[in-house]
Amino acid sequence: MSVFQVKKEKKNKKKAATSSDEEDDSDSSTKPIRSEKKKNPASLFQTGGDPPKEKKSKKKVPPKGAESEEETPETLQKNSNKKGKAKKSKKQKEERPPSPVIEVDNLEEFVLQPAPQGVTVKCRVTRDKKGMDRGLYPTYYLHLDNDKKVFLLAGRKRKKSKTSNYLISIDPTDLSRGGENFIGKLRSNLMGTRFTVFDNGANPDRANADWSNVRQELSAVVYETNVLGFKGPRKMTVIIPGMNADCERVPIRPRNDNDGLLMRWQNRNMDNVIELHNKAPVWNDETQSYVLNFHGRVTHASVKNFQIVHSSDPDYIVMQFGRVADDAFTMDYNYPLCAVQAFAIALSSFDGKLACE
Repeated sequence: MSVFQVKKEKKNKKKAATSSDEEDDSDSSTKPIRSEKKKNPASLFQTGGDPPKEKKSKKKVPPKGAESEEETPETLQKNSNKKGKAKKSKKQKEERPPSPVIEVDNLEEFVLQPAPQGVTVKCRVTRDKKGMDRGLYPTYYLHLDNDKKVFLLAGRKRKKSKTSNYLISIDPTDLSRGGENFIGKLRSNLMGTRFTVFDNGANPDRANADWSNVRQELSAVVYETNVLGFKGPRKMTVIIPGMNADCERVPIRPRNDNDGLLMRWQNRNMDNVIELHNKAPVWNDETQSYVLNFHGRVTHASVKNFQIVHSSDPDYIVMQFGRVADDAFTMDYNYPLCAVQAFAIALSSFDGKLACE
């Protein structure tokens, strides 16, 4: 049975943690990315119109407390990689690269806005399985991963639904479809291999005259089916709306089931649509495992660990997600994703997939 891990070779042979076919845990250390930017990453996600002006990307000042992509040597982790159960220690928490304070003035606006260019928004996802039915329907909470631990989103699967439907709210105490804090939804197909992320707009059946109130599709996730049953790294495709010349998300408001992101992708109608993939891990003979570099943000092995990239620039990590404890995960995202998109993509990794596990 293969082990889906993450590591980065270093001169002293210390290694980094990652993901595994099973939920086995493993210590790890990592090295921050120092990729040289040959081009403005914004150009990867623009679909139509004039290219983004260089002034916007070069002179844009990150928000207070935001972290740029350049990291200092002090953020390095120095844990050794050992197979088996990771030892729980306070030192492990201290060694994970700290996240800065990011001010959130308007929560609803913040979670739907793309991350600023050149800024990595670092978050933490916790899973609450307490209560009579929380084992089957746990609640997931998203916070900024810093000292203030600012709450961003909560998500939970709806009960008695033929497909997996996760409701996403900006109020951790109100996870109802009709609640005023409802901000989005993640919906799957029957097999649990294809997911669509919506905002809180209206169903097309209740559209107004100019269609402006209809819900937008924010992203879609496709997990490659595993018909032979061989275990190994998951393969994900993420489809998102493109960005316009002003670096704003192009609205995708399908009028029927044949006009959504999944159907456009399936029919190769890629106008205003961007295709992303999870970064393929590399097999390492020494550890007999698949390895990736999570830059100090992942400390436990899990099949749920992943990094999302654009095929034209695999060094630019659009999003990464990984385990740091039994019910805790780090989730980091960059432009052009927003918090709702990234959180929903992460939620899709928790769902049981009969055809790809």
